[in-house]
Amino acid sequence: MSARPARRRVAVVGTGAIVTGSHLPALAAHADRTELVAAVDVDPERLDAFRAQAPGDVAGYASTDAMLDAVRPDLVLVGTPPSLHREQTVAALKAGAWVLCEKPLCLSLAEYDDIAAAEEASGAYASVIFQHRYGSGAAHARDLIASGELGAPLVAHCQTTWHRDAAYYAVPWRGRWSTEGGGPTMGHGIHQYDLLLHLLGPWAEIRAMASRLVHDTESEDVSTALVRFGSGALATVVNSVLSPDEVSRIRVDCADATVELTHLYGHRNDNWTYTPARHVAPARAAAWRTPGA
Repeated sequence: MSARPARRRVAVVGTGAIVTGSHLPALAAHADRTELVAAVDVDPERLDAFRAQAPGDVAGYASTDAMLDAVRPDLVLVGTPPSLHREQTVAALKAGAWVLCEKPLCLSLAEYDDIAAAEEASGAYASVIFQHRYGSGAAHARDLIASGELGAPLVAHCQTTWHRDAAYYAVPWRGRWSTEGGGPTMGHGIHQYDLLLHLLGPWAEIRAMASRLVHDTESEDVSTALVRFGSGALATVVNSVLSPDEVSRIRVDCADATVELTHLYGHRNDNWTYTPARHVAPARAAAWRTPGA
């Protein structure tokens, strides 16, 4: 009988909504494989509230460096504002920890080079959270498109039209190039077009426009793009935080079917639909339905 693998010692950097609402339940669901040992936050009250909510005895720290020196975790989850991601990811890698970082991983290609160099030097790896491509519905759609079962992809539409008010941008790091890296293109629509790239493969050409129409921010509050993929398929991409009727949508028109995903902040398998072309036999189309698991 083989021995059970050791539980991985995990630390979280940042204890805001994304860590408390998503990472903490995930760690609890996998308590047989992970042990939350430390948390970092510059806000003492928020840190104390998180530690009270977390299971077990979670040590609290005011800085990432202090935590890494004291704890030496196996895995660090980074859920801080974007401008801190490069610095905290590199520090964790240098300490020998693997990293799972909220998007965006960093704000420039130069920062990415720093992370890649730290990976190579340490032998550890950093991964960025683009969870939309990992659902079984997304895997099913990718397999159908990649195999040619739906015919050649021709036309696509990628839409993230959300709404954010002035209070949302009152948070000091939002809407600034130096701390957020961009507006809805970087911070909101990034999940939808990551999934679009996952479905359609490499892009070859982009033409785009961005504008600041409403909000008093440095970065844009709406952007549009035309994309030509390596396959020849053409796509439109729209990112907005000005839209009262909020929706997230990907639609891909292939020669034999249209595949569409419509949701808001997170999709399930029943959010995928397949519409066959008129020439497709019903029995063939029935096999496209997204699996239930």
